Amino acid sequence: MMSMSRDVVVADDHQMFRQGIKSLLEAEDFNVVGEAVDGHDAIRLVRQFNPAVALLDFRMPQLNGIDAAHEIQRLSPQTKVVLLTMHDEESFALEALKSGIRGYVLKNQAASELIYAIHEVLKGAVYLSPGISEGVVNALLSKKDQPEDVLTCREKQVLQLIAEGKTTKDIAELLHLSVKTAESHRSHIMQRLDIHNVASLVRYAIRQGLIEA
Repeated sequence: MMSMSRDVVVADDHQMFRQGIKSLLEAEDFNVVGEAVDGHDAIRLVRQFNPAVALLDFRMPQLNGIDAAHEIQRLSPQTKVVLLTMHDEESFALEALKSGIRGYVLKNQAASELIYAIHEVLKGAVYLSPGISEGVVNALLSKKDQPEDVLTCREKQVLQLIAEGKTTKDIAELLHLSVKTAESHRSHIMQRLDIHNVASLVRYAIRQGLIEA
């Protein structure tokens, strides 16, 4: 029988925020087994500890929380992913749910909401912050088709790294790809988006919430 683990991995690129979250969780008898500064670091820690919960910031360098969630679900299906974000748009919440994220918590809410969200996902529920829940549910129940993602998960990862100023060689090393494959992803992204210069790719990445303006 699987034990009721209270192990948590916390991922956020701001140290002060991570420390605050860690203190909050430990006060509620959760065990923070690892702290990550980006999505790749979070994946490494989840692989190492197989925690009950991975608490991820949406916007992190090199790999954002939604894309990290894809890999976490593959590596550790029992780990429940909770996303912390400033984005209250329904489109972001829908994308998070499609990525297997079980909790979607807005950063402008009270700390008690985060604790409640974690308890809910550990019970097998899906938790969405008040204010976006109704809109997301209505969108999911809507008969009109949801628009398909233009880019694959891997292409989104490459796009974020391009927007962060990484070279093709950097991208290949970070994602463990050949330089040729990384260059191929770059070309496919430009073709699919009909964008043919880096400055425009950066603007697109900002609109998608992958990086800050």
